Amino acid sequence: MRIALLTREFPPDVYGGAGVHVDFLVRELRRTHDVDVHCFGAPRDGAVAHAVPAALVDANFALQTFGVDLEMAATIDGCDVVHSHTWYANLAGHLGAILHGVPHVVTAHSLEPHRPWKAEQLGGGYRLSSWAERTAYEAADAIIAVSKGMRHDVLDAYPELDPDKVHVVLNGIDTAAFAPVESCATLERIGVDPDRPYVLFVGRITRQKGLKHLLAAAGRLEPGIQLVLCAGSPDTPEIAEETASMVAALRAQRGEGEVMWESTMLPREDLIELLTHATVFACPSIYEPLGIVNLEAMACETAVVASDVGGIPEVVVDGTTGSLVHYDERDPDSFDAGLAAAINALAADPARARAYGVAGRQRAVDVFGWDAVAADTVRVYEAAIADFKAR
Repeated sequence: MRIALLTREFPPDVYGGAGVHVDFLVRELRRTHDVDVHCFGAPRDGAVAHAVPAALVDANFALQTFGVDLEMAATIDGCDVVHSHTWYANLAGHLGAILHGVPHVVTAHSLEPHRPWKAEQLGGGYRLSSWAERTAYEAADAIIAVSKGMRHDVLDAYPELDPDKVHVVLNGIDTAAFAPVESCATLERIGVDPDRPYVLFVGRITRQKGLKHLLAAAGRLEPGIQLVLCAGSPDTPEIAEETASMVAALRAQRGEGEVMWESTMLPREDLIELLTHATVFACPSIYEPLGIVNLEAMACETAVVASDVGGIPEVVVDGTTGSLVHYDERDPDSFDAGLAAAINALAADPARARAYGVAGRQRAVDVFGWDAVAADTVRVYEAAIADFKAR
């Protein structure tokens, strides 16, 4: 089978869970199939990269994306199936499938109707991204949801869809790549005291990831608990300024050395070290279809404190691999207080935190292997191809 896989992110340009998913899925698929990866950006090994057309470099970002999509659609002939990831590539998949007469499979990593804050970033382009996603989903031959919660959201957002076309294939984790390490070099470089507990956040600075809730909660953490933020790529200048202001206020309250902020993307080796030695990994997302980053923390034997939104409860088992905190957009203060209480409880009980970490790694190994993800994805391809040929 020859697969045309369309994505915005591909190594070395990976900034979110969708990019991680594509990276590891492609590795597995290429063991048994031909995979042509088409991505955004500069040339690189392992993919055909497409830059924004010169005439659109000053246009709205959504229009820039559509320009890249048109170039992708023109160059994917000869494949048996097209597989697109995120709205950035959905239009390319939709048009390419029509142009070349092949089925189109979409993986739903997030949904534009559930991310209204994207209008802050895209302006009128948010209406375009929403249109592109809806058009692609409603015409797709199959949709892969990365969790049961995500499948529910897909059918809620797009009720015209045939439920039989929406399949659940859970995200995965490479537990050989993500595993506990002994080194503390990154901690020393950042200024983390390895003899005191610390809570770690890893994610983009976007409303979705709920960083402002963690920063609010951090003001209620017990003295001595350090906060390490690996947070960058702000959606807008306004959210960047808001985050910087909250971090400054927190440092003034808790002390400069208690809050460490890495705003550039760390190499995987450094991230694994930080995950390994953290007392708690915090995921305060207000919207999360699955949350690969929680799997990364679990694979590194770290306890997780997370919101109970989306697909997170399918990853983090409350009371076994971590603690889930209920999120209600009508009562954000209770969520902030709940985050603080859950983190404080695990920091005060290191034996329980360690037990959660051990159970988390075992769950990652047992349930979330990429070989299983790839095999299930191929089954979706095969069914989509068979149905397409039968029509």
